[in-house]
Parts: sequence; C-alpha cells; structure tokens
Amino acid sequence: MSRFILLLGFALNALIGLSLANEPAWGYRCEHSNCKKVELTEENKKTAVSLSVCRLFCNEVYGTLWPKPTGEIAPSNEVIKINPNQITFKSDNFKLYPAYWKMATDRFLDMQRKKNPTKYLIKSGGNPLVIEVQVESDDMTFNLDTYEGYKLKIVDKDGVHAIITAKNFYGARNGLESLSQLIVYDNIRNEIVIVSSTEFSDEPKYKYRAILLDTSRNYFSIEAIKRTIEGMAMNKLNTFHWHITDSQSFPMVVKSHPDLSRLGAYSPDKIYTAEDIQDVVRYAKARGVRVLPEFDAPAHVGEGWQKKGLTTCFNAQPWKDYCVEAPCGQLSVHKEELYDVLEDIYREMVENFEYPDLFHMGGDEVSVSCWNSSADMQKWMLNKNWGLAEKDFMRIWGHFQSNAISRLDKVNINKTQVILWTSRLTEEPFLSQYLDKERYIIQIWTTGDDPKVKTILEKGYKMIVSNYDALYLDCGFGAWVTDGNNWCSPYIGWQKVYDNRMENIAGKYVNQVYGAAAALWSEQVDEFALDAKLWPRASALAERLWSDPEDGWRGAESRMLVNRRRLVDIAGISAERLQPEWCLQNEGDCPI
Repeated sequence: MSRFILLLGFALNALIGLSLANEPAWGYRCEHSNCKKVELTEENKKTAVSLSVCRLFCNEVYGTLWPKPTGEIAPSNEVIKINPNQITFKSDNFKLYPAYWKMATDRFLDMQRKKNPTKYLIKSGGNPLVIEVQVESDDMTFNLDTYEGYKLKIVDKDGVHAIITAKNFYGARNGLESLSQLIVYDNIRNEIVIVSSTEFSDEPKYKYRAILLDTSRNYFSIEAIKRTIEGMAMNKLNTFHWHITDSQSFPMVVKSHPDLSRLGAYSPDKIYTAEDIQDVVRYAKARGVRVLPEFDAPAHVGEGWQKKGLTTCFNAQPWKDYCVEAPCGQLSVHKEELYDVLEDIYREMVENFEYPDLFHMGGDEVSVSCWNSSADMQKWMLNKNWGLAEKDFMRIWGHFQSNAISRLDKVNINKTQVILWTSRLTEEPFLSQYLDKERYIIQIWTTGDDPKVKTILEKGYKMIVSNYDALYLDCGFGAWVTDGNNWCSPYIGWQKVYDNRMENIAGKYVNQVYGAAAALWSEQVDEFALDAKLWPRASALAERLWSDPEDGWRGAESRMLVNRRRLVDIAGISAERLQPEWCLQNEGDCPI
C-alpha cells in the first residue's frame, strides 16, 4: 500500500509539473502602441492580457486585421468569450447559390476550430455567436465592376451578434474574413474570444489584386494551387492569374486536341483536366477569387505542338539566338489552320474557366529572329509585298492578334477584355496601330520607373502593374542557365513589395491602373518551395492594393508578423520566417 501511495504521489507531482510547464509564463501590456511582456504571477493572472488579445487593441487599428480596413473604425478595448461550437448563421440570401454560401460558412467555422494551437481542449462554455449576413443582390457575377466592400458591426447583446452588410456575396465573404481576424485564442485562459463591440466599413482601393503562378515550367498539384488560393482569400487578394502553358510543357488537357497534353505534359499524371480546372474555379469563387486564364502566344509555345506543324524555331540551338530561355518556340502565325486550333483551345478554356470576364493572351518576348528563321514565313510576307524588317514582323504580330481575338470572341459568351504583357508591340508606333485601347489592358513587367509605362498611360490604356523590380517573387536566387544569380536579382523583401505604390509608377494616370499582380515564375520553383516564395510577401501586396496606406512598411511590421503566423496556423501555409519569434513576442524591439 505504501508503495502504491508513493507511486501515486510521483504521478500527481508529474501531472502538476506538466500542468505548470504548459501554462504561459508571460502576459502583455500595451505601452506606446507596442505589446510588452509582463511575467505572470498569482496576483496579476486574473487581469493579465495574452499576446493575441493585446495585439487586438494595442494599435491604431485592430492589430490582427490584414489588410488594414479603409473605413474609420469604432474601436473597443474589451473581448468576450465565445463558444466556437455555438456559431450560427442567419440570412435570407443562403437559399440562392447555396453551394457557395455553404463553402464560405463551413470555411469560416473550420478557421475558428483551428484557432486553438494546443493539444488541449479549450474551456467549455462561452457565449453563442450569431452572424447575420445581409446582402442586397444575389448576382454572383464577378468582374472589374463588382463592388467588394462590406460593413461589419459587432454587438454584445443577448449573446454576441455580428452583422455583415454587403451588396453581394463577395463583399459579405470579405466581411467574414475580417470577422474571423477579430476572433483570437487567449492562451492565458485557454478560451476563444472576440472583440465585444465594433463597427466599420471597408472597401478596396484597387479592383485587381492578383498572384500569378506559372504551372508550366514546373508542375503544381491542384492541392498546392488551392492552398495558394486559400492564402489569397485570407489576404483579400481577388485574382489567381494561371499561366498554365509555356514552351517547356503543355499540361492543360484540350479534348479536341489531345496530343497537346499527351506530348506536352511532363508525365501523364502532371496534367490539368477540364474537371481539375472547373474544381479550382469553383473553389476560388467561394473565396472571392477569380481565376484568370492565360494562354501565352504567339511566343512561349513548343512542347505539345510537335505534330501540328504550326510552330517556328522550336528547340532551336543555340537557343539564345532565338529566344530568352530554352526551349524556344513561336506559333507560325501566317498559317490559317493555326486559328482553327486556337479557336478550339479558346472554346474549351472559356468553358472550363466559366466564361471569365478577363482573358490573358500573353504576348511577351516575341523574337523577330525566330520568325525570320522560317523560310515559309518569309515567303508568305514577301508575297504580300511586305518586307522583313522589324516593322513587318510587328505587322504580322498585329495580324495574329486580330485573328486570335476574333476567334476568342466567336466562342465566348461575352466580349471579354484581353490582357497583354508589355513588349515591342506595346511600344509606339505599334501600340496605337495594332492594339485597341478599349479592348486591351496592358500588364507591365518592366521596372516601375520605365518611361515606356508613362507612354502607355498617356495613350489612354488601362494597366495592371507587375514591375519586376518589386513584384517578381522568383528573383534573387541562383542562376539556372549559368553561374551567379538569376537575371532579376536581388531578392525582393516584403518591405519593397509593400512600398511599391501605384501612384509612384503611374503618377497622374493612377486612375487608369486597375491594380497589380505579384508574379511567381517557376523555372526554379515547384510546389515544395511554393509557400515560402509567395508568403508572406504576397500579403504585402494585398495590403498595398486593398488599403493603399499612406505610411510605409514600418507601420505594418508588427501586423505582418501576426498575419504570417495566421497563414501558418490556420491554412497550413509554410510561409517564410521574417524574423526570430522573439520579435513577435517583443513588439517594436527588432526594427531599427
């Protein structure tokens, strides 16, 4: 018996020690808008504030919100415990498009379940949370005219009530995102809490807030693509620009031309079927994200086209004489049969992408020397009494654009706006000659201070910004065709992304800028490096485009650390570490 009592004592001591070891040692207090550590004692434990709760209030805005709301906030300095198992939704709008509303509300509930980072169950009890969603329109159309704003109000009356009002599903979804960020885990009391009362309106400054992912240089699974879209939704980014084919591979299955993916995919399991694409589009839509298809042409084609007889200079060597990276390849745009194939591709793309409001035709890095290496193309041009100078090859490129866009229009329900990358064709005199400013949006990838940008804007074109010196997230790594670093080095930190202001690029023409896209070209990236290269730098772009704050990155640094942690904890995104965790726990003590 004495041995049993002794063993029981050891066990109780071990349990007590384990319990103490799992109790937090530190609380926080707000000093000069920074959360400062305070050692927990029996005397202050009842009134102590956890780091997550301190971050809610110790800022000019709620320190857990990303991106920062654009409307004035009615603040609160109190939280109230809620029961995450008693969150209910109330709305008359859920009857229409129930699948999308269910995905949005199920996702919200799942995010709250993931708030507790420990293996222990949170304390029972807490107030129920009723979320009332009021939406003016049941229209699920998503385009550049869609209003994405919302109003959020939280009141503590007979339980906790959150009221979200919006014009449409997309605004309401954004309101749910902000509401979720006002619900945090209090590790001192082991409970889930919410801001007890607040009210604010919020809407984005820019309509187009995008991430470009190149899934052709290297393949990315549907799971990896969805994880990226989930991160976008958490940051209120609204466009997933899918660069789905290139000269290296053709992973998109085109049922009317199965050889394209059969010959062009890296392997039979590295493809995107119609069902895959439709699944991604619907997954994204429920998260307020449009999926923008890009079919890059007339350059950046090659693999998959081998049996078509419709390409020029495919895999020509030495490649640097014909293109910017191996393998080379451009469409033989003088051949009429090419446009029948393009029409089939466009038809299947617009169907699978649910007739998108925008379509990207690529159009960058077209090589005159590639086309000029084709005797057949030369003959065709000379028969038309054209020459073989650069202006003549710009003319045949204009011929391609005219024919390609007419085939796109033939198969599309709506007359979509078309996006093109900056190139020689987007310079004068060819810009005005071949590209209708009412039809084409120009996406720049030059430096932000390139004078060509101003020329495009002066001519009245709308613009999307992807200046490589701030928004190419594949820059700053080792070269892959030689030694040294890759062409667009150095590495771009989140601070430079954050401070990349549209008005600094566009000046007085900033109203012609729809927004911007951070680009991740995948020559040196696959899905195993995806998260760290995208996040949290893409979050910096999200706040720049949604909030367009007057202050720079220093004012956002502490919230960025909180946002990065949320991406990891809630979405399982392997976002890059920005600082030692000590900096998260000692706000304001790291930046100089």
